[in-house]
Order: sequence, then C-alpha cells, then structure tokens
Amino acid sequence: MTSRRNFLGAAGALLTAATVSKAAQGAVPEAPTQSTPDTQPPLAPPNGRPYNPVVTLNGWTLPWRMNNGWKEFHLIAEPVRRQMAPGMTAHLWGYNGQSPGPTIECVEGDKVRIFVTNKLPEHTTIHWHGILLPNGMDGVGGLNQPQIPVGKTFVYEFEMKKSGTFMYHPHADEMVQMAMGMMGFFVVHPKNPAFMPVDRDFVFLINSYDIDPGAYTPKIATMTDFNLWSWNSRVFPGISPFVVRKGDRVRIRFGNLTMTNHPIHMHGYDFEVTCTDGGWVPKSARWPEVTVDVAVGQMRAFEFVADVPGDWAIHCHKAHHTMNAMGHNVPTMIGVDHRGVAQKITNLVPDYMVMGERGMADMGEMQMPIPDNTLPMMTGQGPFGPLEMGGMFTVVKIREGLAKNDYKDPGWYKHPPGTVAYEWTGAAPVATRPSPSAAPPARAAPPAREVQVRKPTAHGGH
Repeated sequence: MTSRRNFLGAAGALLTAATVSKAAQGAVPEAPTQSTPDTQPPLAPPNGRPYNPVVTLNGWTLPWRMNNGWKEFHLIAEPVRRQMAPGMTAHLWGYNGQSPGPTIECVEGDKVRIFVTNKLPEHTTIHWHGILLPNGMDGVGGLNQPQIPVGKTFVYEFEMKKSGTFMYHPHADEMVQMAMGMMGFFVVHPKNPAFMPVDRDFVFLINSYDIDPGAYTPKIATMTDFNLWSWNSRVFPGISPFVVRKGDRVRIRFGNLTMTNHPIHMHGYDFEVTCTDGGWVPKSARWPEVTVDVAVGQMRAFEFVADVPGDWAIHCHKAHHTMNAMGHNVPTMIGVDHRGVAQKITNLVPDYMVMGERGMADMGEMQMPIPDNTLPMMTGQGPFGPLEMGGMFTVVKIREGLAKNDYKDPGWYKHPPGTVAYEWTGAAPVATRPSPSAAPPARAAPPAREVQVRKPTAHGGH
C-alpha cells in the first residue's frame, strides 16, 4: 500500500454547503491508495471503539484518523486500472486507486467526516446507500447538494445512528459512473461487541461490465448484455477464496449494483440471512437457506458455522453469470454432424476448430488463441482438472488448524480416503423393461352412480 498527502489550495475547495477555510485545507487527511488487487488483511482499529474488522474480497479497508472526536476519511474519485483476472486489465473509474473503492468501517455512534476529492474528468457526488443521515449529506447532485466539480473537494459529516451493512456510490451521471466501477462498501459495526459476533466477516460488491475482447474500457450504455459478471470487479479465476478456520462462525456480506438480481448459492452448508441494508434480521424472522437472492440495490448478509472442512463452491446460480467474455449470438450446434463441412473449411482456414456439437465442455481444456486483454469463457484449474467456470465463482476453503487471523490460501483440500466420488468398474446393472407386445393391464370400470336433480320452484325457491 502507498499513500499520498493532498494539500489542496483554499481557492475553490468546497464543503458540502460552504467553502473550506485555509486552516481546514491544511487539515485534509491523507488519501491512501491501493495498487494490488489481492485481498488485504483486516485492518484492526488503532483507536476508537473496538470491533472485529471485515475482510474485503480482493480489496482493503480505508484507514482513518481521529480529529477532535471525528473519524476522518479521505476518498479520491479518479480513473483507475483494475486487473479483473490475470491476463486482463480494465480501465475503470473508482476510488483511491481501485474499483471498487476501499471499504469504510466505523462503529454505531461514531461521528464520521469524509473528504471527497474529484479527480474524474466530470463532476460527481457520493450517496451513502442505506445510511440514516441529514438530508443535505445524502449525496444526490442537484437535489441535496451541488455537484462536486473537477478538482474540488467536498466534505460529508454525519453520525452513525445504527449498525449494519451499507455501500456508497455516485448519484451524479449515475449510468456512466457506476458502469465504470464507482462504488464501495460501508460497514457500521455494533456499539456492543457482544451483539451479533462472528469470527470471520467477509464483504464484496456485485458488479458487471461489457468490455469487448481486446478493449479496456466498458461500454457504458449496456443495459442487459454484459459479458463480465464480477465480484469486486474481479472474475474467476481472479476472485480470491474465502479462507475459514474450522469451527469459526462466518458472515458473508454482499451488495448488488448490477442491472439484474443474483441468487447467491453456497455448497455444503445451509445458512441464515442475518442482515440487510435495512438492518439486522430478528432471530424469529430467519429461516434456513442455501441460496439467497439479492435484487438490484440491495445488501444481504448470511451466517453459518464452518463445521465441515473442504473446498465449497460459492457462486451466482444464473448459469451465464459464471462465464467470461461470452457472446450472445452463438448458434447451438449440439447434435449437428458437420464433419464434412468442417473439412472443407479447414482446407481454407487451417486453424479452424469445430466446437459445440457435443456441448461446450471442451472449451475448458482448449488452449486456443484469444485476443489480447480478454479471458477464456470457461477457465480455471482444480485438483481434478478444468473447473469450466468464470465470472461470479470462487471457493470457501474451510480448514482445521488455521490461526485466528490467517487468511492465506491453504491450497486445495486433501480429501480423506473414501470420500471422493469414483468410477464404477463392476458389471453394469441391467435395466428391466416391459415386453413391447405386452398389453397394458385392463382398468376396472368405475362403479355406477345414482344422481338426483332438484329443480327450482316457480317462485325462485330452493
């Protein structure tokens, strides 16, 4: 992690509703930046109320400073380069060097002051999604505040009235700025550390992009035909695993800022939804699930006790959302015998490759050339071969013997003997089928029934 100190001149630097004084300019806190897409360790609170910090999947938590009872943060809205997976980098917009921006963590009751400096080529604002605050701090440009002009700094100040799971994103030129990756997570921990405690607390945002193979910048006008479905602007195999110690109570929080809903499914466990962006779910209102749907603009958090070790898949259950750079006009060739046609094409195009007549699974093993700065549609290697996945897919790795704050990838799970599915090599079972000439058994005739009809009287009686 690197950091830079921005001492902005007094001329033109703005508060939400007033000009920043020269004294305040000198007091602008540092704006740390992050250059790596790797998951960073949790940031233990150096001061203020204690809490168990979160781990941002392929992200980090923004440091702060205390200033006369205020917890002060500094966000820089700026163009960034984000590695979506090894082999592909996107030119996005984000905060403090990354997309999504850093996670902001604080505690219920904290007074928070957030400096926002605009280094985009156009104006912006920040809306604090789901947070209860004064109307003038809500961040809707033109409604609650002036837009933040290019090169200027605004300050947002509010007190955290409740704990929970929230996010931040622009409310200015929203279609463009969110399509370019501008968003971040906001976690408010309970004032009482004994309320809803967990051992490991993970967060990520769901976002999506439409980036042509070989291109770097998303198409901002796309509404539905996205080709990169991502968690924290990463796609499989670039998404880090959730590393968990056996016996831990685990919370996974996520928010949806795409254009569609996502049913998030975790293998090997059932869990309970314990929090939304509206607040904590009372125990009496929870129910067991293995898949939880999150609609556009919603936040969800679920919890489970990690009592069964293994490498458990977690993914969006929309099948197209576990693919990378997928075209939407590909014909279905399943069952088509085009060997003769393929030979004629190969005579003209020696590198031509027949695909799709048996399904698409072959693509998981193919090493065919692809354009620069893109990813295979189905990729990733597991301990038993190609994983044939992309997009919104990763693994919850539950292990015995991990240290409390150990989040390093432990490698693939070593299955105990006799616990892996295996090939049957004995005699094949013989299916019993009825003789084609055998007549179906006769059906007994239904018993006769006596029916009585009662006619209405002339006066409409019964």
